[in-house]
Amino acid sequence: MRFTATRAIAAVLAVLLCGYVFVVEPRLERESARRRQAAIDAALPPTTGVTGGEGRARRPLFPARGEAFVGIMTNAGVQDLTDAARFTRDTGHRPQVYQFAQDWAHDRFDAGRFDDVARRGMMPLLAWEPWDHREEAEEEELRGEQPDYRLSRIAAGDFDAYLRSWARGIAALDYPVGIRFAHEMNGYWYPWCEQSNGNRPGDYARAWRHVHRVFERAGATNAVWVWSPNVHYTNATSFERLYPGDDYVDWVGLSGYYGTAGKENYQSFDRLFSDSEARLRRITAKPLVITEVGATDVAGRKAEWITEMFRSLPRHPGVIGVIWYEAVREIDWRVGTSPESTAAFAAAVSDSRYTTPWSPDSEPRLRR
Repeated sequence: MRFTATRAIAAVLAVLLCGYVFVVEPRLERESARRRQAAIDAALPPTTGVTGGEGRARRPLFPARGEAFVGIMTNAGVQDLTDAARFTRDTGHRPQVYQFAQDWAHDRFDAGRFDDVARRGMMPLLAWEPWDHREEAEEEELRGEQPDYRLSRIAAGDFDAYLRSWARGIAALDYPVGIRFAHEMNGYWYPWCEQSNGNRPGDYARAWRHVHRVFERAGATNAVWVWSPNVHYTNATSFERLYPGDDYVDWVGLSGYYGTAGKENYQSFDRLFSDSEARLRRITAKPLVITEVGATDVAGRKAEWITEMFRSLPRHPGVIGVIWYEAVREIDWRVGTSPESTAAFAAAVSDSRYTTPWSPDSEPRLRR
């Protein structure tokens, strides 16, 4: 084979490419990871170890009476706390609760992920989703169709080995962990909704109780069970039909946004949540957490909406916490979409009512 200039250049390029792929790129990735971790540590420095205070006579109530926590949920979840660090830098507020999603098809229990959240002064809140989120259909009418995850299979014990692995893992943690199992069940868009996936009336409550019992048998008394429908809407399944009972629930929750389909026109926090809160109070007096909330800035009214939300919260004494959806999903819900919305959030959340710290020693408040 003749050695030509073209082949010489190709050989040199091949060597350079290999050098980049196997030497330079890994170094760049490690340096990027180091810088990202340094930024997280600067904004969210570890505040404590993760050993609970079992020997203490009294444990601090979280949140304290008359106060409420403000947490967040991000796209990256427990894989990367960069968004949580940015939120803290922008608003001056360390979230007291960090919500993250895990699905049953791909996620396995990892104590290290929970510990990383807890040691940064944030209570882990697991949004636990019985489905394969990567197989979510694009067609609206098929979004909730995954027969492998039908509610009757959960209640029948088909997933018990998986459930036990999580129950034992959470039981071994020395701090409380929120479990928001199969949320927004009153809709149609998830396989665990009774309106989809061949599920039948009563299946949801049966599945919930079964999962709860698995955790009880594993000794996971540190689990805080969060039953969390979407705000009520026309054609939604009634709360009454889906509620598993006070013996199986610690906190109730609601998801609601200003800016989703059908709610594009300005709707205040009170207008979004008051009717659903009243419906909940007909069936339970459990503490209420707004488990997902966000506002669009399309009309330039996000800062106004945020200010109104915090002004309204004291009028809802049963609400013990709010979790802002600090993520982009179809709409950019993040606080920092404008300097005005960031400033509005920072000013409002600085009120002492929202500064109750969380620590592994905290005792979750189970009464309003």
